[in-house]
Amino acid sequence: MIQVIVSNEIEQVCPGFVGAAVEAHCANSEYCAPLWEEINAMTEKFKTTLTTESLKQLPSIEATRRIYRACGKDPSRYRPASEALIRRVLQGKSLYQIDTLVDLINLASIAYGYSIGGFDADKFVGNTLTLGIGRAGEPYEGIGRGMINIEGLPVYRDAEGGVGTPTSDHERTKITLTTTHLLVLINGYDGNRERVEANAEFIRQLLQKYGASDGGHYWVYG
Repeated sequence: MIQVIVSNEIEQVCPGFVGAAVEAHCANSEYCAPLWEEINAMTEKFKTTLTTESLKQLPSIEATRRIYRACGKDPSRYRPASEALIRRVLQGKSLYQIDTLVDLINLASIAYGYSIGGFDADKFVGNTLTLGIGRAGEPYEGIGRGMINIEGLPVYRDAEGGVGTPTSDHERTKITLTTTHLLVLINGYDGNRERVEANAEFIRQLLQKYGASDGGHYWVYG
């Protein structure tokens, strides 16, 4: 079992942090039509209930933005992934279609507003992930972004280095079509344990429906 540790530096800026990890064995696919029906239904609902300004006031997103500032990062320049996804929808743009596992994680992130990391767990170095804060000059290759500056961003590290931030996960541990061992990390900077657990259970249900999985299991940390 993978161990997830929250460092003292995160506890100092967010003493109420609650995270959840979902681990599952599954099968990926290029595209899942029923999943996209669910995604499209949710995005259409958001278009009638949110604006790009009111979006920032959702508790899960507002808390993540607040922690970015506390860690020294501008959340409008380095947007948390959940905010970026919903903002894209509200601007009338289509969500990127990547693959079934990534797409269902994006749906879960949109549904609850938490920034969620999705990883091929077999690519981790060691079995421990530690949530800390990015340092000046720390190398980090974001998925599809090239090298990005993670100084002042919350970051999960394995024994080799950074693997995930709320803005972008790392190329080294990204999900691909051959991924069969999945780890998903939900970042509850608002401290709402009940909602974080509900998000984890939602991911388990999505994996059962679309990921050829029994849904795996989840645990809470922080």
